[in-house]
Amino acid sequence: MKFFKNTRYILPFVLTLSLASCDNFLEVEPRQAIVDDQTIVDGVTAETAVRGLYGALAGANYYGTNFQSIGYFQGDNIQWTGSQSIVAQFINHNVTADNATVASTWAAIYQTINRVNHIIEKVPAVTDATFTQEKKNQLLGEAYFVRALAYFDLARTWGGVQLVLTPTKELTDNEGIRRSSVTETYAQVLKDLTEAEKLLPETTNRYRATKKTAWALLARYYLYQKDWAQAETYASKLVDDVANYKLVKPYSAFFANNARGTEESIFEIYYSPTSTNTHRNSWQPPANGGTRQWAPNDAFVNLVNDPTVGGNRNALVAKTTQGLWYGNMYYRSPATDPTFVIRIAELFLIRAEARAQLNKLPEALADLNAVRSRADLAPSPAITQPEVLLAIENERRVEFAFEPHRWYDLIRIGRVAEVLGVTDANKYVLPIPIDQLNADKGLEQNPGY
Repeated sequence: MKFFKNTRYILPFVLTLSLASCDNFLEVEPRQAIVDDQTIVDGVTAETAVRGLYGALAGANYYGTNFQSIGYFQGDNIQWTGSQSIVAQFINHNVTADNATVASTWAAIYQTINRVNHIIEKVPAVTDATFTQEKKNQLLGEAYFVRALAYFDLARTWGGVQLVLTPTKELTDNEGIRRSSVTETYAQVLKDLTEAEKLLPETTNRYRATKKTAWALLARYYLYQKDWAQAETYASKLVDDVANYKLVKPYSAFFANNARGTEESIFEIYYSPTSTNTHRNSWQPPANGGTRQWAPNDAFVNLVNDPTVGGNRNALVAKTTQGLWYGNMYYRSPATDPTFVIRIAELFLIRAEARAQLNKLPEALADLNAVRSRADLAPSPAITQPEVLLAIENERRVEFAFEPHRWYDLIRIGRVAEVLGVTDANKYVLPIPIDQLNADKGLEQNPGY
């Protein structure tokens, strides 16, 4: 977990292509460290800039490692086996404003947003004769989607944040911007997703945003907003698209045996042998070339190995010859394991929860049981609305154990105190990094920090 002292999210924009691969959509001419007035001047550089957005998402301080670890460690599935106190702070729910992971994750997300802002400003003005309006719309739609995802992650992690919507070119450009409320921050997410939905093509691409990817994030957005009808509507757009998305069997089929881009995946982040996923190292034991600095805790090992709870999802864990359990979703060597941002299983369970909240219990159970069936589990015995909602919550805990959902799920359904014993509501969001507060006196700290 790297931390660069005094790193500001308002750093000047550069293009860093960290996702070179043999896949066509990632084959781009290297254009690194291009100065700002040369970044986007034609269709080629516009395409390069947008592909760079996915490199920003893939970075170690965002979906590569750090952002995911924030979702893991504050939940109840993962233990820390290392010695760094900054990680113990998440597990103990006593995170301080000088925590290095908090600082680097915040900076990485805002750096991603700054890349987006340059694209949104510059692409419409490109006059390249070969750069069609259709292509412009696609690239702009992808940029709006990535910014929506970034602000969604900021909102659920820190609450209301500064809304920076124009490119930062000088270190002082966004100083003094007041923090928006969490409601205003989520409103920006919806605004960006609405724009992305209008601009993107209705195609299927598991590595880059399309209209379908925007629908999936809209379903998640409406779930967090407790707009059950809209959550059901948008989740149905993906669940009902059986020609392109389905629950692959067995559970491990979407990640085992070097699988990538399966029908399970709505949006995953691509890594290559030359641009690896830093996540793998922290999960695998030394015998497999890793550090096993985080591992499934005893409670989760018992759950996932219980045939009535985990079913075939016990493929998520493995045990060394010394008897140490470790997570096995990230295992490849070299570490080309995808990061799974949105899977179709999530859309099934979003729709199940929305339907249960709307008191459509038979339909909710049908969606829940589809996920359970894929895991070789019997149908849920839940009958009443509270029972169905709890069954969905428990299913999400195991289904997404090594994806950053559990902590955020417990917050949004109001069960953090009951499940984790965290009664101080101030702890439900993280502190604003101290280096950001020191650099921008107009930025206010979250209460309790």
